[in-house]
Amino acid sequence: MARPRSDSPSLFEILEKPDFSFETKAMTNGLWPCAGLDEAGRGPLAGPVVAAAVVLDPANIPSGLDDSKRLTAVQRDALFDEILGKALGVAVASVSAASIDASDIRKASLEAMRRALAGLPLTAKSALADGRDVPPDLECTCRALVKGDQRSQSIAAASIVAKVIRDRIMTVCGTQDDRYGFEVHMGYATARHRAAITEHGAAHRLHRVSFAPFRN
Repeated sequence: MARPRSDSPSLFEILEKPDFSFETKAMTNGLWPCAGLDEAGRGPLAGPVVAAAVVLDPANIPSGLDDSKRLTAVQRDALFDEILGKALGVAVASVSAASIDASDIRKASLEAMRRALAGLPLTAKSALADGRDVPPDLECTCRALVKGDQRSQSIAAASIVAKVIRDRIMTVCGTQDDRYGFEVHMGYATARHRAAITEHGAAHRLHRVSFAPFRN
């Protein structure tokens, strides 16, 4: 006799959704405003790493905030506009490919987050950063959250803003130099991108020459 099929989702189908609990705790502890920090562009072969800092309005949080990688481009664009319209503060910063080469991608990502936090139009008393590391030299306390963009709505909002801005930067790069297809792959190591690198070499000031395949 066949076993009846459950209509409940399996453990592996349940996705953790970000909430506002970390921010609420910060408010309770007198550490408000609390900013979410995240970056986009650690892995690509080209372009800057872009970070965003977002302070959400607790009374007006956009619906549907999530890790930018779990959203479609259409969803990200819509939420980007909503975040900018509803948040108490948003700031974006970037670190160029040349600066990444002069240091390393981890340090560059943390520096971009530091700059984004410093660029907010209001002074944050605390921050939540995606990942394992706290950006150095911050003017406030900060907590690092592994998979923070799937746990904190403020970090999720920052991940969306950073991703949308970086994608738009790379799209412009693609219109300025049509040899590589940046507007399609956003600088990631796709087969098309690698083939273009083999044919044309590195794009000056845009490719990260400290990354493979350039080092090889």
